[in-house]
Amino acid sequence: MDDISEIYEKLGGVVSKEEFVEKVNEKVEQMSGLCDEKTAAMLVAHDLGVTDTGREVTKISAITVDSGNVNFIAKVMSVFNAKEFNRNDGTLGKVGNITVADETGSIRVTLWDDKADLITAGNIEIGQNMQISGYVKDGYSGVEVNIGKNGVLAETDEEVDATMNSQKITDIKDGMGDINLCGRIVDIADVRTFSKKDGTEGRVCNITIGDETGKIRVTLWDEKADLVKDFSFDDSIEIINGYARENNFNQQVEIQVGNHGVIKKTDTAVEYKETFTPIADIVPGESYSIEGAVSGLGELREFTRDDGTPNMVSNIYVSDDTGRIRIALWGDHAPLVDEVDIDTGIQVIDAYSKSGFNDEIELSVGNRSRVIVL
Repeated sequence: MDDISEIYEKLGGVVSKEEFVEKVNEKVEQMSGLCDEKTAAMLVAHDLGVTDTGREVTKISAITVDSGNVNFIAKVMSVFNAKEFNRNDGTLGKVGNITVADETGSIRVTLWDDKADLITAGNIEIGQNMQISGYVKDGYSGVEVNIGKNGVLAETDEEVDATMNSQKITDIKDGMGDINLCGRIVDIADVRTFSKKDGTEGRVCNITIGDETGKIRVTLWDEKADLVKDFSFDDSIEIINGYARENNFNQQVEIQVGNHGVIKKTDTAVEYKETFTPIADIVPGESYSIEGAVSGLGELREFTRDDGTPNMVSNIYVSDDTGRIRIALWGDHAPLVDEVDIDTGIQVIDAYSKSGFNDEIELSVGNRSRVIVL
């Protein structure tokens, strides 16, 4: 008995065999090469309400390095570009990766050769629900499922409630990939345009998010940058498949969200509370947030940058119970000097510290900073 007939026998006469074979052929054509006849037959049987097709369905949380071959259903959460490589025997191979998730967790799936071609051809997209069959191994980033010539990766009509394994902001380190976390928006910058090396126009935007462990800057590129128009201060957002890079300006680690990442609003409640540093504890070369009262006011000064564009700067002094510090307000922040008085309560968020006049430490408030008048 062939595979299709064996699976048909499990249907108990729900449909005629001719109709079943027709549905299998339609499924193969519909999948555009994503599955063979046996896999298509199992998918059709599943669509008809028969799940006992000879393969046990595993939940992602139950997959371990000792699981061997596994069969499961999951949603595609991220897709990485496929890459070619030379095998030891001189032949050319191809490998690609996707991240998938079900309601119990997420896992990386590695696709080899013909299966990796599905990525290159654009047949795998974020949000697809997939029937997956492969073998488990301990990979570069932990337990992963590998799909080669005899594996299965086929789209299914079954809906999947996906849950990603999340990190906390304090866990993020330079060079990390596969970053999944939830945070609360505490700042949104304007979208900026720039020219790429190929002459096309790119777009970039920064937001700052926080959770109960800290806060971090997030850089969004191109179409991801366009999403900020739908975001608001205090929204909870979820990031899937971000990666971490150190910022060359202040050597702080940031999360990048590019073409293969996802950023979206979430109903998940995220706790965040700003951490204010006592003025006496500030040292040069770091980013700080302080809270205090205005204790000195300077003059607003306009000047021309080296590139010929106009700019302005002003200075104020802020004091708390531990000390007093000079704050340089640049650009759009500069007019604040005319809007506050002595003893006005103020919060300065994400200002950069440096040695100023007479080697005294001062804070610089630029486009990465916020000032809140209390």
